[in-house]
Amino acid sequence: MKIDHRKKYIAVVDTETANGLDEPLVYDLGWAIVDKQGNVYCQRSYVISDIFCYERDLMQTAYYAEKIPNYLADIEQGKRKIISLAYAKRVFTADLRRFGCNTVCAHNARFDLNALNTTQRYITKSKRRYFFPYGTEIWDTMKMAQDVICPMPTYRRFCEENGYTLKNGTPRKTAEILYRFISHDNDFVESHTGLEDVLIEKEILAYCIRQHKAMRKRLFQKEFDGRKIPIPEEEQIAKYIFELWGE
Repeated sequence: MKIDHRKKYIAVVDTETANGLDEPLVYDLGWAIVDKQGNVYCQRSYVISDIFCYERDLMQTAYYAEKIPNYLADIEQGKRKIISLAYAKRVFTADLRRFGCNTVCAHNARFDLNALNTTQRYITKSKRRYFFPYGTEIWDTMKMAQDVICPMPTYRRFCEENGYTLKNGTPRKTAEILYRFISHDNDFVESHTGLEDVLIEKEILAYCIRQHKAMRKRLFQKEFDGRKIPIPEEEQIAKYIFELWGE
C-alpha cells in the first residue's frame, strides 16, 4: 500500500515471553504498521533466536510452552523467521522511519515495554537498555478500551451474560474478550502468538478510535482532559529518552 504521510501511522506490537512476569524475556515478537482505521501497511513476525534457541531451559517456563512444537514446525516450513533481537530492532526502527511513525501501541503496553527492555538488557548485559527508539510515544489499547468500550451498556451486558466479569462485577478487558465483542464472534480464541495477536489488537485500536470518545491513549497517561499535558511519569520517560540516545 502507498505511504501517505498525511496519515498517522501506528506500530501495533505484541510479545510472547518466558521467565515469568517479573523479568519476562521475549521469544516471539510481532508488529504491524497500521493507520487509525486499522488498515495494515506492513507486518512482521519473528522468533527471537537469543531466547528461543539459546535459552532452552528458560523456554520451558513460557506460559504457552506447549506451543513450542508449533513454532519449530513453522520455522522448518518457512512460515516463521528466526532472527536475533538486535536484527529485529533494526528492522523495527527502519519500519518506523519508513512510515514516519513515532507511536507504538500494545494491549497492556506496560508488559510489552517491560518485556522488550528486559530482554534487551539481558542479551546485551545492559549495554543496550531500551528497545524502542528515542521519542517513541506508547499507546495502550487496554486504557482505551477501559474508557470507551467497558462503559458501554452493550459491553457490560455482553460480559454479564457470558460470565466475563471480575468478582466485583467489573467487565473484563482482555484482548480476547474485547475482540469477541467487536467481531460478534463469541467462539473466538486468541492465538497467543505475536503477529496473530497484533492483528486482533489493531482492531480494538481502530474500534476505540472510531467511537470518537474522550479516552486515554498513552501508557503513562492517568487522566484525559482533551489535551496533552505533562504528567509526573513523563519525567521518568525524559530520563529514559536521554539514556537511550546517550548510547
